[in-house]
Amino acid sequence: MSDKVLIIDDDLAILHTIERILSDLGIEVILSTNPVKALSIIKEHEIAVVVSDYRMPEMDGLELFSKLKNIAPDIKRILITGHGDLKTAISAINECDVFRFIPKPWKDKLLIESVSDAINEYRIVKSMRRSDESMLLSLAQTVELKDPYTRGHCDRVADVAISIAERLGLPADTRKYIMHGSWLHDCGKIGVPESILNKDGPLSAEEMEIIKKHPVWGAHVATLAQCQETVINIINYHHEHYDGSGYPEGLRGVDIPIEARIVATADIFDALSSDRPYRKAFSVEKTLVILEGMRNKELDPFLLDIFFSTINQKG
Repeated sequence: MSDKVLIIDDDLAILHTIERILSDLGIEVILSTNPVKALSIIKEHEIAVVVSDYRMPEMDGLELFSKLKNIAPDIKRILITGHGDLKTAISAINECDVFRFIPKPWKDKLLIESVSDAINEYRIVKSMRRSDESMLLSLAQTVELKDPYTRGHCDRVADVAISIAERLGLPADTRKYIMHGSWLHDCGKIGVPESILNKDGPLSAEEMEIIKKHPVWGAHVATLAQCQETVINIINYHHEHYDGSGYPEGLRGVDIPIEARIVATADIFDALSSDRPYRKAFSVEKTLVILEGMRNKELDPFLLDIFFSTINQKG
């Protein structure tokens, strides 16, 4: 990784410990013991991620992040905080747009995962802004690496979604954005810990709530990158259900943008016809039966018919 990570802590021992952990991964690290000087460093270097302690002289971590949000909004911010400061830190996270917080004493695995995810999100924002298709696909595949059962998923979803869009006669530009949105529909999973994504067994209610936040997190990233509205809609609404039982907003019927309904159909088809941690893939025939059972529930009946017609044409 060539993206620079700035570590800020007034304790030199902590700085060098984090530097050693991240440098072993090939991450370029810059150190600072002073948050005020750190702001100058940010003006001189392109920084992807700032990892800062909470309690520091001159300026605490949240005050620093508040300034960063104004002067360098693309930088991902990770806060390291002692247990005594945890409540204060959590209450201020939304105000400062903190990517993740890490409690002291930290676990190396959590630190590495948090910084790696933050770098990937930073790259996604930059690539989305450039609309670089090869990089967008590469980054989508990086997200898939967090969950080995989804390898190739974004490509397959895009293929099915484009087939539906073509049958609908949607314009070429719209089809292109549907392809981009299909690749990136799960990009919000960058914010979900791997321990939850790859859990061997049922998720707790709390863990499920974290999973349910990934469309909003992903849409936030796409909005930061000033993505086209079609792409943002796909990321944000691909888990909405036609009957209003989905998330994150519980939209119903045609209130769900059509591009999101198209990708939802493709997404569910691929999920059912692929191996998952808890079951083997269903056959195409069984998958189509299950999808029929989702008519007027999870799935738009008109788009489901269009999808069935594409399957029959290929078959």
